Amino acid sequence: MKVQNKWIRAAIPALLLHCSIGTVYCWSIFSQEIADYIGFSKSATEWAFSFAIFFLGMSAAFLGNVVEKDIHRSSLIAAICFAAGMAGTGFFIWYGGAHKGSIVSLLGIYVCYGFIMGVGLGTGYLSPVKTLMLWFQDRKGLATGLAVAGFGAAKAIASPIMQAMLTSLGNGGIYKMFLILACVYFLMMFLGHLLLAKPADWHEPASQEKGAKALDVIKSKPVVFVGIWLMFYLNITCGLALISQEKMIIKCIGLAGMAGVLSSVTAVFNAGGRLGFSAWADTMKDRNTVYKIIFILSIAATALVILTQGITDRGQNTFFMVLVLILLFVVNAGYGGGFSNVPTLLSDHYGMQNISAIHGITLSAWAIAGLTGNQVATFIVNHVGSFTDDGHGNMINPTGYQSVLYLTVTLYIVSLLISFFMVGGDRKSVV
Repeated sequence: MKVQNKWIRAAIPALLLHCSIGTVYCWSIFSQEIADYIGFSKSATEWAFSFAIFFLGMSAAFLGNVVEKDIHRSSLIAAICFAAGMAGTGFFIWYGGAHKGSIVSLLGIYVCYGFIMGVGLGTGYLSPVKTLMLWFQDRKGLATGLAVAGFGAAKAIASPIMQAMLTSLGNGGIYKMFLILACVYFLMMFLGHLLLAKPADWHEPASQEKGAKALDVIKSKPVVFVGIWLMFYLNITCGLALISQEKMIIKCIGLAGMAGVLSSVTAVFNAGGRLGFSAWADTMKDRNTVYKIIFILSIAATALVILTQGITDRGQNTFFMVLVLILLFVVNAGYGGGFSNVPTLLSDHYGMQNISAIHGITLSAWAIAGLTGNQVATFIVNHVGSFTDDGHGNMINPTGYQSVLYLTVTLYIVSLLISFFMVGGDRKSVV
């Protein structure tokens, strides 16, 4: 019965929660439609996504103690906030369509998609993680990787559904889609909320019952925590810097006709990295080793494209083009793997007491990276090189995209040094 329960009480509810909130990454599919419908530029509406990621991380940081104390309350908060934020976004898109150019509609989308949904994202992301590690104590990485892979795979699953809805719903399809999906995702998340439960024989450590704070636990190894936080932040920044330019890079190397398919393939690598790297880390004596592997692979793939000038080659050399694709696959896999291994790496060093709160504080790195990764890459692309027509109506800047790699390879090297000298191999494996 216990074997059955760990799937019903942990794995399935985790997937229901993460496959719902992970659709936040579908923003690029409908951002242009929203901009056109409400009468604002795409760049103005893009801030809604940045705010969503920012508040995801910050809500996780500030509400980690709520998750620690009561996963049922936190998962219910997640379901309500995520669905309400999505429904509110639909309402303000409708309002913007009726009042073109109204600042009320834009601000309403920022509040609903950015802040309200962001709170749902943060609490929903955290809620099942500790529960999974408790049920799957022998394979913590596999368990958390499974759930976080659901977050990464959500885009690949939901993207074609959303595109089909936008086509079939006709005029006003964009706001109708949000209202419909708000109901669907609320039902999914509410079911996850009802099913989610810690093992009946689990009792919080005495220090937790006495009210020990997450910061007190972190202070036992402050350098290690700072190192983990920095590794996480830099890996996300590098990932977002390249992923945000991914479609244009694919078009730049002469594969414009396959941009949609290849974006789905990279999403699979993202999800696969979350599950694969975390499951692999379960077999390692030191879980930090998996981060060293991620950074070494990322450095090697990036360096090869820099040396061959693969992006500026514009697909003239097939081998160089393949190297660019490998880079995108490796970065996506490493980006996902960086996420899935954080809670288990933290538990190795700090034990399971207050792990939800400690994990939440660490996710503040995600919040800050969400505001810097995309924007830094966009700044480089807009200020280095020049845009030209690729012959198919796409304005591309090969030099700009290539230049982003100099930043990311530097940050990956810094991350590797941090993993060796700040996080190290000392750990505290406590249940």
